[in-house]
Amino acid sequence: MKGLKELRSIDYSLPMQLLQATKSATSLFRAMLHSHQLTDQQWRIIRVLAGKKNIETFELARQSMVPPPSLTRILKNFEKTGLITRKSDNRDLRKTLINLTPAGWKKFDQVSPEAERIYFAIEEKVGKQELNQLLKSLQKLNTKLHIEN
Repeated sequence: MKGLKELRSIDYSLPMQLLQATKSATSLFRAMLHSHQLTDQQWRIIRVLAGKKNIETFELARQSMVPPPSLTRILKNFEKTGLITRKSDNRDLRKTLINLTPAGWKKFDQVSPEAERIYFAIEEKVGKQELNQLLKSLQKLNTKLHIEN
């Protein structure tokens, strides 16, 4: 295979290392989220909603990195279980604004301390300074590589 000689080692493949890091990090949270009857995607949505009031569904999908079809399904479930409310945007009736309900905030308040304990454990393993530097580097990488769809 002629082209394989020029290909960098798999250990230095950015996509592979990012995938492995994602897998490693999310595995630390998965059992805890499961104990709260949440998936990774559901928790990301709740986290975004906890930081934003009246967020539009497109922006919620972007910030939570949940594909719109999955977001629609999860929001229907959250609305049915009373975790969120949806209302039309008075300025643009085509847009729907999403907010956590008191039950949604309760779920956030139950899960967030446990999530922070996991983050603290990661800081202990990696080092707080190293983790902060890694996060800054990843933010910088994402900004430079950002491609609008």
